[in-house]
Amino acid sequence: MDNSGAQSMEAAAHRPMSNWEKRVVFASSLGTVFEWYDFYLYGALAAIIAKQFFGGLDEGSAFIFALLAFAAGFIVRPFGALVFGRLGDMIGRKYTFLVTILIMGLSTFIVGVLPSYASIGVAAPVILIALRLLQGLALGGEYGGAATYVAEHAPQGRRGAYTAWIQTTATLGLFLSLIVILGVRNSVGEEAFAEWGWRVPFLLSIFLLGVSVYIRLSMHESPAFARMKAAGRTSKAPISESFGQWKNLKLVILALVGLTAGQAVVWYTGQFYALFFLTKALKVDPSTANVMVAMSLVIGTPFFIVFGAMSDRIGRKPIILLGCALAVFTYFPVFTALTKAANPDLAAAQSSAKVTVTADPAECSFQFNPTDTKKFTSSCDIAKQKLASASVSYDNIVGAPGMPAVITIGDTELTTTITPADITAAKEAAEHKLADLTAAVPQDPKAITAAAISLKALSGEKTAKDATLSGQLNAALKAAGYPAKADMAKFDKVTVVIILTYLVLLVTMVYGPIAAMLVEMFPTRIRYTSMSLPYHIGNGWFGGLLPTMAFAIVAQTGNMYNGLWYPIIVAAITVVIGAVFIQETKDVDIYADD
Repeated sequence: MDNSGAQSMEAAAHRPMSNWEKRVVFASSLGTVFEWYDFYLYGALAAIIAKQFFGGLDEGSAFIFALLAFAAGFIVRPFGALVFGRLGDMIGRKYTFLVTILIMGLSTFIVGVLPSYASIGVAAPVILIALRLLQGLALGGEYGGAATYVAEHAPQGRRGAYTAWIQTTATLGLFLSLIVILGVRNSVGEEAFAEWGWRVPFLLSIFLLGVSVYIRLSMHESPAFARMKAAGRTSKAPISESFGQWKNLKLVILALVGLTAGQAVVWYTGQFYALFFLTKALKVDPSTANVMVAMSLVIGTPFFIVFGAMSDRIGRKPIILLGCALAVFTYFPVFTALTKAANPDLAAAQSSAKVTVTADPAECSFQFNPTDTKKFTSSCDIAKQKLASASVSYDNIVGAPGMPAVITIGDTELTTTITPADITAAKEAAEHKLADLTAAVPQDPKAITAAAISLKALSGEKTAKDATLSGQLNAALKAAGYPAKADMAKFDKVTVVIILTYLVLLVTMVYGPIAAMLVEMFPTRIRYTSMSLPYHIGNGWFGGLLPTMAFAIVAQTGNMYNGLWYPIIVAAITVVIGAVFIQETKDVDIYADD
C-alpha cells in the first residue's frame, strides 16, 4: 500500500462516523435487537412454558425438556447459517435480512396464541418445538448478515467499534424482554401471569416486527457486495467454496474451536445460566432475579463498545482470549460468592451441614428423564430425586452392594426404606394379583374386589413410605438450616449486582470484538457463509446447549456447582487453540480480494 493509501486509511480511522454510517449501524442493530427479543422470551419464561406445554411430565423433567425445546432453536442455527448465508453471498445482504426477520417475528407471535398441553395434548409441545426450529433457522441467517453488512460499511481501523454495536443487540434484546416481562407480570399479578399473562410479551412482538421490517426496507446493499456484484464476481456456490476447499475450511474450524466455542459458553454463562442459577439453585424470587440481571446488563452493556473499539488498537485476539481465561479461573469462586450473597442461609447450611448420598452405584440411574418414560424406583434414585426436588446440593459416596441408600444431613441419617428387594416383591405380588383378577372375570366378583383392594394396599404402602421419607427429609433439612427459598431480607442486592456485572463484563470482552474478527478472517465473496457457520455452531451448539448440559450434570452429580465444568472446559480449550493457532486480524484489508 502506498503512503497516500495509508494516510487515507488513517484519516478514515479517526474521522467521526458519518450520518449514513450511523443509519446503517442503527438500522442493523435495532432490527437485530427485536429478533433477539423474540428469541429470548422463551428462555426467560422457560419455567412457565414447562408447565404450559410439558404438563404431562414431572416438574424436574418438564423444566429440562423445556430447556431442550429452547436448545432446539440453537441446534438448527448452523443450518440457518448455511441456508441464509448462501443466499446472502449470492443475492445480497439486504434481502436476506427481510426473510429472516419475518420468519422470526411470525414464529414468536404464534407462540403467544398456541394452545397449551391441557387444551390440545401432545400437539402443543410438537408445534412449540417446530416454531423454535423456525426461530433458530432465522436467527442462523441473521447475525452473519448484520455483522457483515456493518463491517463492509465501516472504514479500515474502525470495524471493531462499528460492529460492536451489533454485539450489543443480543444483550439489549434480552434486556428488552426482561423489561416487558416484568411490566406485564407486575401489571396482571403473578397468578394471572402464570395462567395467561406470559403470552402478552409474545403477542407484542408483532408490533416490533412491523417496525423492524420498515427499517430493513429502508436499507441499501453493502458497498463491498454491490461492487463485487457489479463486477460479476459473486460466488455461484458459496457453500462448496467455504467448506470444500481446505484453505478456507481450516479457517472455519479454527474460528470455531479457537474463538466462538469459548466465546459462546462465556456468553451464555453470564447472561443465561446466571439467571437460571439464581432462580433454580438459589431459590431467588424470579422477579427479583430478573431485576438483578437487568441492572447488571444496564451497567455492563456499554463495554461491548469499549472492548470493540479497544480491539481496533490492541487487537481482537488478546481481548477475547483474556475473557475466556478469566472465566476459566474465576467461575467457581464467583458462583460460590453469588450463593453467599443471594442466599446466605443456604451457603451457611452447605458449610455446616453437608449433604451426602451413600448408595450402591448399581442402583443409581442417570437422573435425566425428559420423556418421562423412565421410572426411578431404586432407593438411590428416590433419594437423589428427593434432594433434587428440594434443590439441595449433595455429594455421592459409594455404598455397600444391595444396601438401601442413606441420606446424611450433617449428623442426621435417613435410610430410604424402599430397596430393590421391595420393588421385586411388589412387582411379583402385583403380577399374581393381576393374574387372579383376570381369572376371576366374570365368575367371582368378590375375587375382583379382593384383588383390587390388595393392589391398592401395595400402592398405598409405597406411597406411605414415600411420604414418610419426604417428611423426614424436609424436617432434617429445616433443622440443618436449609431454607425453602431465599430470604429476601438477607439478600445482598449490591453484591449480587456486582457479581452479575462482572459476569457481563466477561461477556463483553469475548463478544465485543468477535464480529469484526470473524469478518476479517474470510474473503468477501464467501464471507456471509464462512463466518456464519462457525459462529452459529459455537453459539448454537456449544452455547445454546449450555443450560441443558449444565443442569443435567448437576442432576447427575448432585453438586449445584458442577454444571460450571462445562463452560470452563470449553473456554480452556479455546484459550489454548486460539493462543497457538489463531492469527490477529485487526489490520486485514477486507476489500483486498475485490
